Formats: sequence, structure tokens, C-alpha cells
Amino acid sequence: MLITNGTVLTFGNDKRVLPCHAVYYENDTIVEIGRTADLEGKYPTAEKLDANGKIIMPGMICAHTHFYGAFARGMAIPGQPPANFVEILEKLWWKVDRALTLEDSKTSALVCLVDAIRHGTTTLIDHHASPTHIDGSLDVLAEAVLESGLRCGLCYEVTDRNGLQGATDGIRENVRFLKRLQAQPHPRLGASFGLHASLTLSDRTLEDCVQAIKGLNSGFHIHVAEDKADQADSLRKYDQRVVERLEEKKILGPKTLVVHAVHIDAYEMGALRDSKTKVSHQPRSNMNNAVGLTEVEKLLDKGITVGLGNDGFSNNMFSEIHTAYLAHRLSKGDPRVMPADRLLSMAFNHNATIAEIFFPKPVGCLTPGAFADIILLDYFPFTPLTDANYPWHVVFGIDGSQVTHTIAGGQMLMRDRQLLTLDEKTIAAKANELAKAVWRRVN
Repeated sequence: MLITNGTVLTFGNDKRVLPCHAVYYENDTIVEIGRTADLEGKYPTAEKLDANGKIIMPGMICAHTHFYGAFARGMAIPGQPPANFVEILEKLWWKVDRALTLEDSKTSALVCLVDAIRHGTTTLIDHHASPTHIDGSLDVLAEAVLESGLRCGLCYEVTDRNGLQGATDGIRENVRFLKRLQAQPHPRLGASFGLHASLTLSDRTLEDCVQAIKGLNSGFHIHVAEDKADQADSLRKYDQRVVERLEEKKILGPKTLVVHAVHIDAYEMGALRDSKTKVSHQPRSNMNNAVGLTEVEKLLDKGITVGLGNDGFSNNMFSEIHTAYLAHRLSKGDPRVMPADRLLSMAFNHNATIAEIFFPKPVGCLTPGAFADIILLDYFPFTPLTDANYPWHVVFGIDGSQVTHTIAGGQMLMRDRQLLTLDEKTIAAKANELAKAVWRRVN
């Protein structure tokens, strides 16, 4: 496929804005980027897509999400509203996840994948929980991912909150799925070993997980210090801070993804740096749960890889970028913090580094050898768009609602805003019926 006549934003290490350029890919991989006239002459028989001046850029990446949370949209929580983060878990999320069947899990994933295609998010890293239906849950999510054509890293959330058997079953599901992908690798599926958070994981369970992951060439995907309650619990039970405890238990490492890290101190930041552990930041979720904001720039200054996720919010990752840009300024009372170029390095370069844990080729950039994950957007700038200022165009002008075409692994998933792999209306109708039953079970 040769995509012609667009303004190419390459991202990646060689960040450029290239007007009147084209992108040529074969199968699932980008082969060449060049001027439209040059590539049309070089590949005269290639199938063509005329971008007609649109923006051509890499598909977006979400470094942390929860497909299973989709059915909570609009759901009323009985009784008094949750007053803190722990109550949010107890009154909402731990009721929703227990109410999910395998069919619910797959359908909630499909709802989120539709949303991702529509908004140009082609790579997602999910963290799943369905405590009453654990066995095979990652398989049904994988089915949804493959049906959609998107790329996703999956894991199951191990926790002690559902008893010893629940923890054992969660460990088994992670191990089973990791072994499945080792035996039958797929370029659009990845896996890690999911853990909930320190406050719901005993020493014994952490040790069992570390033992279980041996030989699987994987890391962990765990929420860390999202709320002060996680630190308070760890200090009370173990006389250690959360990251200190995880470091001792050998959870940290270059293949481990830590989520949130809102309430960590300088020692913990150093432990994340020294172990090469990755971090995912979710500003919309942090603001919604009133837990505070991660000290992202301190982490970046220490050389820690910090990416951007959504924690189950909409898969319009441009919205997450816009929120991060504003939230940190407001939080610090300083318009100099979180400049757009640094933020976009998180959303693309750092997210791409996180994705390397799961997938064999680069994502988040338009460069030869990368996966052909490409989106086209109806954004026609009325001020100059240059190598120097494109981050500020992304922050102030570009949004997922402008996506017209979504391509993942060379497969066209949306053309002229028409979904090609998923039937949005049918999925939404089925989800609506299943959500009613989930709500009844929750309440």
C-alpha cells in the first residue's frame, strides 16, 4: 500500500514534519517514506490511498487500560458516594469485576476496541480482572483483539482479595497465556504477568508469582502507590514503602510496568531507575479519583521511562495528552512545567519503549522496519506546522475525533470513518443488554 499526498509526522527518534510525502508499506511493515512523486515512480503498481493533504502519523499507543471497566459507564453506585479511593474500589470496581462473565469480558473489550479504532489508537496494554470467571479470560480478550485487527498486550490481575483460590487461579491464567504465546506467537498479541497492587497482595502471593514467572521471559504489570492508602498499608504491614517492598520481592525489572506511582519518594524513584522498570501515567484517572498527580518530570529527570495510559477512560489518547499538558501546569501553578515536546516524547517514544516489552517490531513511529500502524487525520493547520512546533499543534489542535483512517499491521480497520473489522452497532446493542445484567448483579 502506498499512502500519498499527505503531511507525514514521523515521530520516533527522527522527528520530522514532511509535507507532500508518502508512506509505502508491505504486509505489516513500513518499507519507505519519501516524496509522493518519488515513491509513485518507485512503486508504480502499488495499491494507492490518496491522503488529500491529511496528516499521516503513527497509530497512538495506550500504555495501560482496563477493558473490563466499560460496563461501568453511567452505572449508579448505591448508597453514599465513595469518599476516597479505597471506597471507589470497594463500592464500584471490585463489584463490577466480580459480576463479569467471559461473554461480558469479551464484549466490553470489543466496545473499547471500537473506540480505539475510531480514535486512532492501534496499540493497547490491558490489565484484566473477572474474579468469578478467570480461566480462559485472556483467551476471550485475545479473540476480541484479533477480530478488531488492533495490537494488545494482555495480563490477568492477581490479588488476594478473592481468597487463596482466586490468587492461585489468577497466577495460573497468567502462566497459561504466557506459555500459549510462547508456543504460538502472534505479532498483534503480547502478554505480561498481572498483579493488582501491594495493598491486596501478601508476601506469599508475591513470592508465588515470582516463582511462577521463572523461565517465561516476562515482567509484571502492577498498580503502585496510586493512592496514599497503598503506602499506608505497606508501611503498616511490612514496615516498607511499596516500591521498596516490590524491589525486595524481585517484582521490579526492565520488563515490568508500574502504573501510576503517584505517591512515591526519592528512594523509590531511584529503585525504579536502577531496575529499569517502566512507568505509565494516567492523568484523567488520577484526577477523577482525586488521588493526586504523578511527579512525572522528576521521574523523567532521573532517566525513567514514563509512558501515557488511560486506565480505562476513552481510547482517544489525544485527550490524555491534552489533559496531561493542562493538569500538571495547574497542579504546580507553573506554566513552564510539562512542555509539549517532552509530553509527546512520553506519548510516543516512551510508550514505544514500553511496547517493546510485548511486540517484536517498533510502534509509535513512521520509519522503515516499524509496524505499519498508521492513522490519517482531517487536520489542516491554519498556522505553520514545522519540525519545531508540531508538539504544540498536537496539544492545541489535533484530536482523535479528526481520525479518518486507521491502519494496524498493514490492515485497514477504518476507511473514511467507516469501521471495516467490527460492527459497531451490533457490538453496542449486545453490550447494552449485557451491561443491564451486570448492573443487576452488582446491585
